[in-house]
Amino acid sequence: MDGLIALVNRIQRACTVLGDFPDDRNSLPSLWDSLPTIVVVGGQSSGKSSVLESFVGRDFLPRGSGIVTRRPLVLQLNQIEKGQQDYAQFLHTGNKRFTDFSAVRKEIEDETDRVTAKKKQISPLPINLSIYSPNVVNLTLIDLPGLTKVAVEGQPEGIVQEIENLVRSYVEKPNCIILAITPANQDVATSDAMKLAREVDPKGERTFGVLTKLDLMDKGTNALDVLEGRSYRLQHPWVGVVNRSQADINRNVNVNAARLSERDFFATSPDYGHIHSRLGSEYLAKLLSKQLETVIKARIPGIMSMISNRIDDLEAELDHLGRPTSIDAGAQLYTILELCRAFDRIFHEHLDGGRPGGDRIYEIFDYQLPSALKKLPLDRHLSLQNVKKVVCEADGYQPHLIAPEQGYRRLIEGALNFFRGPAEASVDAVHFILKELVRKSVGETKELKRFPTLQADLAAAANAALERFRDASKKYVLFLVDMESSYLTVDFFRRLPQEGERMGNPTAANVDRYTEDHFKAISTNVSSYIRQVSDSFRRTIPKAVVHCQVRQAKQALLDHFYTKVGRYETPEFARLLDEDPVLMERRQRCARRLELYKSARNEIDSVLWAR
Repeated sequence: MDGLIALVNRIQRACTVLGDFPDDRNSLPSLWDSLPTIVVVGGQSSGKSSVLESFVGRDFLPRGSGIVTRRPLVLQLNQIEKGQQDYAQFLHTGNKRFTDFSAVRKEIEDETDRVTAKKKQISPLPINLSIYSPNVVNLTLIDLPGLTKVAVEGQPEGIVQEIENLVRSYVEKPNCIILAITPANQDVATSDAMKLAREVDPKGERTFGVLTKLDLMDKGTNALDVLEGRSYRLQHPWVGVVNRSQADINRNVNVNAARLSERDFFATSPDYGHIHSRLGSEYLAKLLSKQLETVIKARIPGIMSMISNRIDDLEAELDHLGRPTSIDAGAQLYTILELCRAFDRIFHEHLDGGRPGGDRIYEIFDYQLPSALKKLPLDRHLSLQNVKKVVCEADGYQPHLIAPEQGYRRLIEGALNFFRGPAEASVDAVHFILKELVRKSVGETKELKRFPTLQADLAAAANAALERFRDASKKYVLFLVDMESSYLTVDFFRRLPQEGERMGNPTAANVDRYTEDHFKAISTNVSSYIRQVSDSFRRTIPKAVVHCQVRQAKQALLDHFYTKVGRYETPEFARLLDEDPVLMERRQRCARRLELYKSARNEIDSVLWAR
């Protein structure tokens, strides 16, 4: 019988050590919640502490008036071989063993005060206590603050509802076995424990009723109607117990002596003698142990299914978080290069269309650049007034003879200067998009999130490379503009005299060189030439930008970084692969829980095969 219960005890103890506990913030279901537990519920001074101490055979719980239990106490009883000394261990004190159980009581009081600051408040944070003894059965019980109807002096006004909410949060769970403690010298109909148990377990399938203080009932009365199921019937039998009286406690009567006294009381009682074998704290402990084994057997398939699902979830989470890095320098360099290549693949996907972003570069060439070229102030530059001004200034004291060549050059060079702005703007716009794609690619490279230092260095190296590509691209597109200014197309000038001849007088240009029609012709000719150049720029600027920036970003974005990393030594590798402490803690916690679940699965399998 005890094999399964001892196994559940070990799993629950491991849950508390690893943090897989009901108050854990992990979004995944807790293994603890899937395991059956026994929760002790009762009003203040109902005898809960005496019942628990009778299971252990030791005085170890704080006593007093009012609310003594102010934090949940998770009590795990572990049966050890006969002849070994009893001892206790708290989760919060590590491996420290307590063999003096008065020190256990003091530690519970101190740990309670540490959280509640010695006030009469309660806290949902549990205290975890394991007791090892040859004289106990394997059980896990949770002792909760006693239910009350009225707050006493020094307690907050909402303490009554606060206690009920805390107790309800435990007993509502379908895997919870409710041990409802009610004093026999009180009407069961008014029992706080039974009232709450009825609400959360209306069929009584999970509730065990315990009548305490049977020896304190009025003379001539007994609790047989309840104990024999004629009133307040439950699916499970009621069990009556006799606690130590306050006088016994004051006289330091130990629990084992109280057990003998309880046994004698029932065996010799005229009221309860015929059912004495089904009464007493020893019988109650065995009954609960048997019920716990029955529940565990029924829950095993569901528990195993939950464990398998949780193992899959945790392994997937570990894969997402990444496995621990090696301490070997060669392996570390390989890891860094693999992470860089992962980033580079995502960056390429953005440019080549596998992910969004690259299409915005085409929009610059197809819309923004042509729009900017159309908005250039060429009309103002080629107005009759400005054309006349530029041509006359270019002629100086010697008027032009046939065509105002210097005027033409100045007008064309002035117009070409306007193209520098759109050319530079195209370079800057593509640079901005590439930087944004680097930022996105860094964020989308999940493997990099483990290593914030490497992530930052890689992003800085990529952005530095983009700066170099931008400078080279800007230099090149401005070079294209300067090329057009440096050498004008010869055929353009050769057409000008022919235009004059077609007008009928080859010398007309000399006679009428300063007429309005003449300046209009000059403006038209320059505008025609600039349109040809503009059409050329619409084709050549995108080519230059793609060649100098986009193509280079695809082929050589991290070349400098690779060279730099290749000269690193082990300390620099360790710096780059220094993980976020939060992420490391998350992976370690995930690995510990995965180990817990695999161990639980293996242990359950071994126990089942051994039966």
